[in-house]
Amino acid sequence: MKLQQLRYIWEVAHHDLNVSATAQSLFTSQPGISKQIRLLEDELGIEIFARSGKHLTRITPAGKVVIDLAGEMLRTADNIKRVAQEFSNEKRGDLVLATTHTQARFILPEIISQFMDKYPDVTLSLKQGTPPQIAQMVSDGEADLAIATESIANYNDLVTLPCYQWNRCILVPKDHPLAQEKKITLEKLAEYPLVTYISGFTGRAKVDEAFAKAELEPRIVFTAADSDVIKTYVRLGVGIGIVAHMAADELDQDLIALDASHLFEPSITRLGIRRGTFMRGYFYDFIEKLAAHLDRDTLDQALAAGSRQEIDQMFSALELPKR
Repeated sequence: MKLQQLRYIWEVAHHDLNVSATAQSLFTSQPGISKQIRLLEDELGIEIFARSGKHLTRITPAGKVVIDLAGEMLRTADNIKRVAQEFSNEKRGDLVLATTHTQARFILPEIISQFMDKYPDVTLSLKQGTPPQIAQMVSDGEADLAIATESIANYNDLVTLPCYQWNRCILVPKDHPLAQEKKITLEKLAEYPLVTYISGFTGRAKVDEAFAKAELEPRIVFTAADSDVIKTYVRLGVGIGIVAHMAADELDQDLIALDASHLFEPSITRLGIRRGTFMRGYFYDFIEKLAAHLDRDTLDQALAAGSRQEIDQMFSALELPKR
């Protein structure tokens, strides 16, 4: 059994059983991958993948167990490499972040700039996706840190920590009637067509909860994952926008932002780290730049905690910074 063979079955399973796509992603040949998988199956005496002719059709029950174990072994191997890198050159390596558009566009640029100034020999990669996709990337070892507002706390193999809280604002053209209101209400908002985030993105659940609690039915006519797209459609007159407050820092003169923090419960952006990850020194440094209260000692304590309840208890009395 070779580590390379385990890498192949793991990657094939995560490329929808497409050996050709797997070969392209690994810069190797399709026949080579197929041969190594067959050799591994012959050695183990089981089929990892069921086949129809030359095509893989599904993962067998035994194969699922083997692939899960292979994932653990590959992550352990990556940790071993990181240990070696940490002791050979503590300021050289890789850091892969998985996050949403809002975090990548409005929160991370300054943090990443400071980090890269301090660690010019660290290669930093940014992957974007939905919160569930982001959590899965870290869970599968495709990314080191997840930064998102929704969903990632639901993954048991991730340690999730609160970074900061934020709320929302209303975007309207300067000549819109709402621009003259002293204090906007949910009832008033419900009178207009709304443009906001799609479900599962950027704290959208808090918007839905607020309207439901007030027994109001909002007219959400357009949704998007990207704050800049929402601004575009507000300009087109499709509706008024509800966006994260940090997304309103850069507005053209045709739009104004109205405070909506009194209408919605604040959302919390969280950091997700896969359990068992070997933490390079610069991992700690990046995280502390993102959230100053997550210093090295606090992170080590959280990563050693046995349950989510213990972690929640650690931060129960903490007033999170606002963005």
